[in-house]
Amino acid sequence: MADTESEDGVRRRDFIHIAAVGTAGVGGVFVVLPLVSQMAPSADVLAESSTEIDVSAIEPGQTVKAIFRKQPLFVRRLTPEEIVEAGETPIADLRDPETLDDRTKEGHRDMLITMGVCTHLGCVPQGAAEGEVKGEYGGYFCPCHGSHYDTAGRIRKGPAPTNLVVPEYAFTSDTIVTVG
Repeated sequence: MADTESEDGVRRRDFIHIAAVGTAGVGGVFVVLPLVSQMAPSADVLAESSTEIDVSAIEPGQTVKAIFRKQPLFVRRLTPEEIVEAGETPIADLRDPETLDDRTKEGHRDMLITMGVCTHLGCVPQGAAEGEVKGEYGGYFCPCHGSHYDTAGRIRKGPAPTNLVVPEYAFTSDTIVTVG
């Protein structure tokens, strides 16, 4: 009979141990879950995570400014002459070598979408609006420190280290672009 009591005692002790560990585990989940969920992006951040732009009204040679993640976004429809000029620029002449095909989507080579933020110190380059200084290469000019970008948004002169950033984007139709 002593053997059955010790077996019952061990079994009760095991049950108490398992119940305590299980309770601690459930309590841990209730503590960790709110901490992890508070790190998720808020609704306003999710709303700004992508932007849709209708490009049907943009004329060749025209640039439209939009906002993407609280920063300026330049959407430019290149003219046939600008496309040829960008293609003829020797890659060796570029500080940050990228072709126009690297910076645009297949089938939409005339649409260049870049962030409107100079890669030097974050100023907003001019050249997107009518009458603004476009720089020596006909693209964009950063008035803060004198960086010049060509029509493909590639750095050509000045202190900026890299080309204007091309964000992730996709054409959802022939006239609608989703950035982000």
